[in-house]
Amino acid sequence: MNYWLLKSEPDVWSIDQQKMAGRNGAAWDGVRNYQAANNLKKMKKGDLAFFYHSNIGKEIVGVVKIIKTAFVDKTDKEGRFVAVQVRFVEKLKRPVTLETIKKTERISHLPLIKQSRLSVMPVDYKSWKIIYNMGKI
Repeated sequence: MNYWLLKSEPDVWSIDQQKMAGRNGAAWDGVRNYQAANNLKKMKKGDLAFFYHSNIGKEIVGVVKIIKTAFVDKTDKEGRFVAVQVRFVEKLKRPVTLETIKKTERISHLPLIKQSRLSVMPVDYKSWKIIYNMGKI
């Protein structure tokens, strides 16, 4: 299994909207950065991703599961980019802020800090566990 982080502006698509999408989940679409799109292509069914509220909040607020691997993004008229289908798993009891992540030396290497504009990024297992545990306290 692989671990990821997906960013969304909460006024565009929030963790609560993701939860309301139900069992069938929702397409994670609209990604137009090639590096982020390549990360979508690497996702496997069953992989988990942190749901990160960007711009407003700047915090990890929940977990989603990849339920369908890369397919053509219907919002891309050129047909070059892909989307994945994700289903809500859970909200964190306590959101983990970007500020907290930056201050935690063991996870300060994450692309979230190093490549702050990237909207889809991998998270190593050790960092996943640290952040997950921070959010479950």
